[in-house]
Amino acid sequence: MRTQTIATHYADHLQVLQQRAAEALRRCQRDHLVIPSGTLHLRAFDDLDYPYAVNPQFKAWLPLTNAPGSWLGITPGQRPRLIFLQPHDYWHTVPREPDGYWAEQFDITIIRTPEDALAQLPPDASRCAILGEPQSALGEFTPDNPPAAVAYLEYQRAFKTPYEIAMMAAANRTAARGHRAAERAFRAGSSEFGIHLAYCQATGQDANDLPYGNIIALNQHAAILHYMTQDRLPPKPLHSFLIDAGADHGGYAADVTRTYSAHEDDFAALITAVDAAQQALAARVRPGLDYRQLHLDAHLALAGVLHEAGVLRVGAEEAVARGVSRAFFPHGLGHGIGLQVHDVAGFAASAEGGTIAKPDGHPFLRLTRTLQPGMTVTIEPGIYFIDMLLDELKAAGNADAVDWNRVDAFKPCGGIRIEDDVVCTDGAPINLTREAFAEA
Repeated sequence: MRTQTIATHYADHLQVLQQRAAEALRRCQRDHLVIPSGTLHLRAFDDLDYPYAVNPQFKAWLPLTNAPGSWLGITPGQRPRLIFLQPHDYWHTVPREPDGYWAEQFDITIIRTPEDALAQLPPDASRCAILGEPQSALGEFTPDNPPAAVAYLEYQRAFKTPYEIAMMAAANRTAARGHRAAERAFRAGSSEFGIHLAYCQATGQDANDLPYGNIIALNQHAAILHYMTQDRLPPKPLHSFLIDAGADHGGYAADVTRTYSAHEDDFAALITAVDAAQQALAARVRPGLDYRQLHLDAHLALAGVLHEAGVLRVGAEEAVARGVSRAFFPHGLGHGIGLQVHDVAGFAASAEGGTIAKPDGHPFLRLTRTLQPGMTVTIEPGIYFIDMLLDELKAAGNADAVDWNRVDAFKPCGGIRIEDDVVCTDGAPINLTREAFAEA
């Protein structure tokens, strides 16, 4: 049923992309949109390739994530063309010939060498808007990424079609399976590396498939926001576990974080309080809401949690006004998500470009736009006990706002982050992550 839902929505998704492509071409005064899938290229001073990553502009059109050397040709009023590289090669796995629900929507030409694409592309490269990285250049077809076209397409990408939402829902279901397996491994006493392997096994995805590197943090490692070292031995004693790990489905990402305590203790109660605050923030995702305001409100909510837990001696409003909350919640509330984990145009003022500024004192917020139906965002508040930031808090004259004995009690646990992927609709939001966990 879910595959049928994705397939049913795909034709409408393609029609939306055709309309966007026509407008992008009008804005840059070109006739054709040409999109390379991206290529493999060698590491410096080495004979091994960097891991392949498909061009996001390419995978917006079709769920092909392993098709290096292929091209898309889009001309308004015509069926889109896929020029698919399927080389004669016995050294490597050759990409399978395109099939499935999406393939019937394309005119597909199979080529055997990258250079064969030249005969299939439009005759005049100067009339093409070519979207890609420099390494994809082929003959006269050098990616030029016309700013007017790119700004328009990236701005519109924030508005997800039903097909895209279904793809992200599937990615979240995969991630939820991984998170359940990771929690079981944590409860069984596994190391960070062991938990990572359990996650990859449950999702059926590894480093080259996952949308980002897994953050698997035990104890104080959870205070390192992008911790990726993965110790091979579990710590003793074991206090806590933070996992920030996603999944991919046909090029669309899930981005999910959970935190667990090893015991029924004050840290477990703090996790419960952060989770409640996170769900309240996610429930506020509505059309017309300025995401910057939701971020600022998250500081009030988390400061309230810290005050109730006895960490802060001052009330939430005073803690925010004095900048105390930023020492415990130093990152942004979230970001757009879709074809990329941190989806593009998070600061875009309009389809013509421009930037919506971040709130003063909040340099790490990745989304400043006003929410509208179709936008899909992460909601990921967190509380951390980071020595560097706590030292800065003391140096700024705010030591009196904190009960340092409570801080010392929580430090061995590192920190807490709870993250869901949430769709803005005309009414109540759809929490893709909570739905996936309920199924899992």
